[in-house]
Amino acid sequence: MARALGLAAAELWLAAGFPCDVVTWVPLSRRRLAERGFDQAEALARVVGRRLGLPARGLLARRRDDPLTQARRDRPGRLEAMRGRFLARTAPRGAVLLVDDVLTTGATASACAAALLDAGAARVGVLTAARALRLDGIVDVGPRPGLWLPGERLPGSRCQPRAKRPT
Repeated sequence: MARALGLAAAELWLAAGFPCDVVTWVPLSRRRLAERGFDQAEALARVVGRRLGLPARGLLARRRDDPLTQARRDRPGRLEAMRGRFLARTAPRGAVLLVDDVLTTGATASACAAALLDAGAARVGVLTAARALRLDGIVDVGPRPGLWLPGERLPGSRCQPRAKRPT
């Protein structure tokens, strides 16, 4: 499944025309990794990297694991829980493409993007295989499900938009 979803996501990214230099992923918590035995975001990122002809590197680490999963939190709780949760293992150069399996509120993507930008990334784009939708309506995060370009501000993110990209 990672291959099919990763290839489809990579095609979306190519169509968006956002150049990047390296692909990375949102690291899974140690507890989840032990439960599953694999990191689905890493698997997706490696497929995306191969399709884009870019290196896929584990640039991020979690500072700590949280016993309460994000699924049990509301949006403000997610944003607070993710603040400062990630750090860059190495200083990334250029533009980074951050891959994750699902975008729900954008809290995790925002925290990862902030860590990468703080470590020196020129810009960060986020690509996900799926987008979770609220039952009471769709939250407008960007123009396309699963695709966040740097000019599109995620609510609650401290990452400021740059020039808007045409949609």
